[in-house]
Amino acid sequence: MNRRFFLHTSAFAGTWSMLSPLARAQGANEDLRLAVIGFKGRGMNHIDNALKTKGVRLVALCDCDAKVLAAGKDKLEKQNVKVATYEDYRKLCEAKDIDAVVIATPNHTHALIAVTAAANGKHVYVEKPVSHNVWEGRVLADAQAKYGKIIHHGFQRRSETSWAEAFAWLKEGNLGKLKLARGFCYKPRPSIGKVNGPQKPPAEVNYDLWCGPRPTDPPRRKQFHYDWHWQSPYGNGDLGNQGPHQLDVCRWALGDPKELPPTVLSCGGRFAHDDDGDVANTQVVFLGYHPVPIVFEVRGLPKKGVDFKSGMDSYKGQQVGNLIEYEGGWLSGGHDGKCQMFDTEGKQLRSFQGGRSHFGTWVDAIRAGKQDARHSAENGHLSSALAHIGNISWDLGTPASPGEVKEAFSNAAAAEAVERMAAHLAANNVDLAKQKIRLGASLAMSGEKFTGTHADKANALLKGSYRTGFELPV
Repeated sequence: MNRRFFLHTSAFAGTWSMLSPLARAQGANEDLRLAVIGFKGRGMNHIDNALKTKGVRLVALCDCDAKVLAAGKDKLEKQNVKVATYEDYRKLCEAKDIDAVVIATPNHTHALIAVTAAANGKHVYVEKPVSHNVWEGRVLADAQAKYGKIIHHGFQRRSETSWAEAFAWLKEGNLGKLKLARGFCYKPRPSIGKVNGPQKPPAEVNYDLWCGPRPTDPPRRKQFHYDWHWQSPYGNGDLGNQGPHQLDVCRWALGDPKELPPTVLSCGGRFAHDDDGDVANTQVVFLGYHPVPIVFEVRGLPKKGVDFKSGMDSYKGQQVGNLIEYEGGWLSGGHDGKCQMFDTEGKQLRSFQGGRSHFGTWVDAIRAGKQDARHSAENGHLSSALAHIGNISWDLGTPASPGEVKEAFSNAAAAEAVERMAAHLAANNVDLAKQKIRLGASLAMSGEKFTGTHADKANALLKGSYRTGFELPV
């Protein structure tokens, strides 16, 4: 039985003997002993989830920022919750009194910590994107089978009944054949500013641990926390930040293809901001699945004049969400538990809402000793990798005029998205004759490798750098 058959058909139903007694004993009385790693932002939500989930006991916190760690411990103590604290995720992963970990650190350490935890016998919930690059996403997916642990991605739509019911209704043919899957991230992203040179990391941060696999070069940004999202050694831009949520819905609409698309092409740039970010804030990505492709759009600038008080654009009512097109209409939904069905005239046909805790589905999977394949590391890897390959295409691009960019996209929907992108940039006073759009390399793929033109350069970008002591267990 090969690895992919194992992951996608058995859905871990046959792995009970490899799991801990807690995972094998459905309804076991013992608590799931949980640690949260990284909690300056999203991790706080996971702490709250742990405290209110029956059968879960929060026993440890980990953060390489001493102030964040102390504040988290103090807050819990005021709620009469005592936890152990760790600065180093490696020490936490070695602890014998922890059953499972939640990872909400910066992107460049997601897969590293997740695989380390699984190798040490821990179940894992890892936030999106589950990886910083395609190679480590594959290592993470393989680790789930290798170590026999439940590794759960952070794509919450997969636990919402609304989307599941909508796709079930569409599968009956109620709107005809699927034609196109669209995703959008129209999210306000002001400039992160520009520093004069290398900065000192905050004194309270263990910078060696924060950098993890990446070189310990001095930071070059005003705001140390969060703005790493817009610097490629650590983040993946909004295509790889918000984008994986909506790209995951696109894959779901396509029937969860088990391979990456045979072609990918991206264009865009970092417009209107002269800052320390090096990733696109405006982007169109075409993912050439056959016969139904995916078109994804990123816009970080407002409607006009780089004035964020003017609001953000939308496409048929969506700003951060999806629009899945069929012969007889479309399915539309945002980054919440609701979605609606429309006919070709825009008349709403049906509405779906409802769901359950994505955190809860992970806990249930641990207790049952089996997992729905939709929640697996493999699925999380494939959805995250769509963002990574889109960024690789863009990274290898060259400046081009709007006409040249539009001509490069043979798909009509993608070409039309490029037209709208150019109009949006013009509304923000961007002169595309002076600052041209970067037209990415048109790339072909086979499996999880690039082939043909540009393959050597593109394949070199599938994997990041890993310092001694921060290598992924493979």
